[in-house]
Amino acid sequence: MRRPRQAERRAVWMQALRAQAVRARTALSGRVGPLGERWRPFVSRMRSHPAALLGAGFMLMFAFGYLIAALVLFPAPIFAQTRMVPRLLDLERETAESRLTESGLVLGQADVESHPSSPRGRVTWQSPPPGVRVPEGSVVRITVSGGPQRVAVPDLVGYDIQAARALVEAAGLAVGRVDATQAPAPQGVVVSTRPPTGATLLPGGEVILMVSVGAPTITVPDLTGLTRDSAGAVLEEVGLTLGTSLRRTSTRGAPDTVIEQDPAPGTLSAPGTVVNIRIARRPSE
Repeated sequence: MRRPRQAERRAVWMQALRAQAVRARTALSGRVGPLGERWRPFVSRMRSHPAALLGAGFMLMFAFGYLIAALVLFPAPIFAQTRMVPRLLDLERETAESRLTESGLVLGQADVESHPSSPRGRVTWQSPPPGVRVPEGSVVRITVSGGPQRVAVPDLVGYDIQAARALVEAAGLAVGRVDATQAPAPQGVVVSTRPPTGATLLPGGEVILMVSVGAPTITVPDLTGLTRDSAGAVLEEVGLTLGTSLRRTSTRGAPDTVIEQDPAPGTLSAPGTVVNIRIARRPSE
């Protein structure tokens, strides 16, 4: 059905062109018809300026040719419909795409970039911006947040606690706690971290420092049978430290004396290592 309509339109326009050509020839030859008196001055001026006449004829032909092409050969709406670009910022990617579809627009390229505050998956940028009117079916590009940029744990091995803490804070992280460990390294020096060097954390994440208390060079003495005060004095004499002392009902030793200790007797420990003890008490206490 479309081809017959186009043929009819083409025939109508060709007939109009022929009629226009006839009227132009009539005007130029002096036979101007009933309206001749009105157009006679115009025709006289046109005859005296052949270049202007040629230009007018060319423009007229161009206008008719354009109308035939636009309305017959390539029919299309004269005025394209426009749509207003909706606001997509802070929306999830899927929600943004649905919003564009409802508005008669199309989601284009969606880049992912880290953002210091926007949650992962939220739109942080769009082009064209919201409120702009664009032709229906236009493409809208967006950038989606990949979340805050993760921070790598710095290499802290060999630094003292103060320097290690400064490096952690400079990287945007925080020191969670400091744990002591026996290691063949000077006392007070970081020997490892948790998580390890190179692992990534979100900004403000906590790093645990493992700090050396020295190499295990002291043999833990046997404290069995000693009172709490005596055990503390013995440990202090060899360079160790008395830790917790818990009382436990037992018949193995005399009341108020050490029946267990940790680390066990004979263990090699670093200077300052804490030794915890358990003291016997009578069953009736």
